[in-house]
Amino acid sequence: MICDYEGSDYKTRFWQNADRAYEDAVERVALRRMLPEKGRRIVEFGAGFGRLAELYTGYEEIILLDYSRTLLEQAQERWGGDPRFKFVAADIYHLPFAAGVMSAATMIRVIHHIEDVPAALQQISRAIAPQGKFVLEFANKRNIKSMTRYALRRQKWNPSQPEPFEFVKLNFDFHPAWMLEQLRLAGLKTERTLAVSYLRSGLLKRIVPVALMVYADAVLQLTAPLGLLSPSVFTLNSRASVSDESADGQAASGDDIFRCPRTGQKLRRDGDLMVNEDGLRWQARGNFFDFKEPV
Repeated sequence: MICDYEGSDYKTRFWQNADRAYEDAVERVALRRMLPEKGRRIVEFGAGFGRLAELYTGYEEIILLDYSRTLLEQAQERWGGDPRFKFVAADIYHLPFAAGVMSAATMIRVIHHIEDVPAALQQISRAIAPQGKFVLEFANKRNIKSMTRYALRRQKWNPSQPEPFEFVKLNFDFHPAWMLEQLRLAGLKTERTLAVSYLRSGLLKRIVPVALMVYADAVLQLTAPLGLLSPSVFTLNSRASVSDESADGQAASGDDIFRCPRTGQKLRRDGDLMVNEDGLRWQARGNFFDFKEPV
C-alpha cells in the first residue's frame, strides 16, 4: 500500500496556511549541514511540491520524485523553466533509475508514510553511486514527549520498543536504533545524526519569535551524540557497498539514467514516450516523466 497525495491540498493546508515556519526553517538548517553543496546529480524522494528544491541548485542535475502527479505539477510550475530539473512520478518500491546514477539523495518527511522501509531503502541505495550521500529524515518514536506520556501512563505503547509504531494508517514513528539498522542492512553507512525540532510546540510558537526558536534548535541539533530524543531525526549516510551494476549508472546522462520500473530494461525516448525493449511505454512530456502506470 502506498500513501497517495494525488489531488490533495497538501501545499496550502499543511504549509502555506499552517503555522510551520519553525519546522520548515530548522529542516533547512539540518539539510544544509548534511548535504554536500555541489555535485553531479541529486534526487529528492518524495519531493512533493518542491518545498526544498532551492537547496539543490548547486547540482548539475536535479530530480524531484513523488508519487503524486499533482504535487509534482506544482513543483514544475516553479522550477520547470530550469533545464537542470526533471520531475518524476514513480513508486518508491519500483524506482525507474539505473544503478548508481545519483551522487546525492534526500528523503524528508516521507519515510513515515512507508510501510515496507527495508524494501524502499534497498531501492534508494541501489540508485546511489558508491560513496554517494543520502540524507534521511525520520519521525522518532523515542522522543521526550512520548517517553514522558508513557511514564505518566497517558499512552499505552512503549516508545522504547524497537519496532515501528503505526499511530494512523500509513503513518509510522521509528526507533532510532531500528532505523539505523535498516540503513546498514541496505548498504548505507550512517556518518552523522542531528536531533531536530525539539521546540515543536504550539505554545512556544505563540510566545517565542520564530528566529529565536530556529537559533535555539540549531544549537540543540548538535546534541544528537548525547541522545536522540527529538521528534525528528536527520541522518547523513553514504553508499557503503560497491556492486558491478553501479558502474553502469555513474556514466549515464540525460534520459539514459532511466530504467523500466517493471523490468529494469533500458529505455529509449520516442517523442513523448519512454519505451523498453518489450514495447512497454511510459509517458514523458518534456522534463516530466510518469512511471506510475504504463500507457
